[in-house]
Amino acid sequence: MAGDTPTQGNEDAEYVVLGKLTSPYGVKGWLRIYSYTSPMEGILEYPQWRIRQADQLRTLRLDQGRRQGKGLVASLVGVDSREQAEALAGAEILLPKQVLPELEPGDYYWHQLEGLRVTTREGVPLGRVNYLFETGANDVMVVKGDDEAVDTRERLLPFLPDQVIVDVDLERGEMTVNWDPEF
Repeated sequence: MAGDTPTQGNEDAEYVVLGKLTSPYGVKGWLRIYSYTSPMEGILEYPQWRIRQADQLRTLRLDQGRRQGKGLVASLVGVDSREQAEALAGAEILLPKQVLPELEPGDYYWHQLEGLRVTTREGVPLGRVNYLFETGANDVMVVKGDDEAVDTRERLLPFLPDQVIVDVDLERGEMTVNWDPEF
């Protein structure tokens, strides 16, 4: 499964958030990158990034990028000083959804799963997928109950296809899970 996270605001339909520019790295304009892609280096495969900062969008080109310690660093064209890098700290890195690679059948981008109605095999509605996140062991899906669900609880379900995730139907906007609603 390829990891990504949703966008916010008017860009929901067009973009997916690939990561974040977190802080300057060195004095020549390089930035530390927090990547939501899986593998994390996948973000470096896209040469042009749409950057969102304070509800403003602009396009920057990736000059270079590499793994640095446990994370990533990158140089962007036109960002040549630590001060310019500091001004970009905290900005989100967006990518148009239409340029994402096609996935194999049965694989999904996280943004495709968010908002799906979640129901147990027995037909008990649990709510909707709010978001997903990675842990060391497996990905976790946060399902938030709503007025149509059995309750309004928030549940953390391991994203384990064929064990917990029984069926995903993107066209119907539904997911079936093997999960006890009391848990």
